[in-house]
Amino acid sequence: MASADWTTRRAEPRDRDAWQRLFTAYCNFYEREVTGEHLDRVWSWIHDEGLVDAFVVESADGDGQPVGIAHLRSWVRSLRGEMAGYLDDLFVEPDHRGSGAVDALFEAIRELGAERGWNIVRWTTADDNYRARGYYDRVASRTGWLTYELTLSDV
Repeated sequence: MASADWTTRRAEPRDRDAWQRLFTAYCNFYEREVTGEHLDRVWSWIHDEGLVDAFVVESADGDGQPVGIAHLRSWVRSLRGEMAGYLDDLFVEPDHRGSGAVDALFEAIRELGAERGWNIVRWTTADDNYRARGYYDRVASRTGWLTYELTLSDV
């Protein structure tokens, strides 16, 4: 998948170092601790278990250095009797925001959704992530659903 400036592809084993750098930056953005075990687990979900589809975006000039990532997975919409996509993680390095890199990632997301027969891809973002929300408001519809979280260690 390519645009004039960006190429998007599935993350490959050779991308581990770049993916780790980008995913760590994403976790840091959301002030989440990241450990080697955490990184290994997510990488395993991508490459060993196939639970997560991971994309990287890199310059089309062929330098081969990913500057952004997206992680997606299927989820069941039992109320509708269909499968859909869930975008868990999306990150583009700050220096490349506004460059079209995120557009290329969203093109890959659309193509994966079409390939899988998903009618929608859904995601959440932080309320104060204004830059991302501005982009999301242009490419998607904000839902009326509130998100709740049951912390199982408290049950």
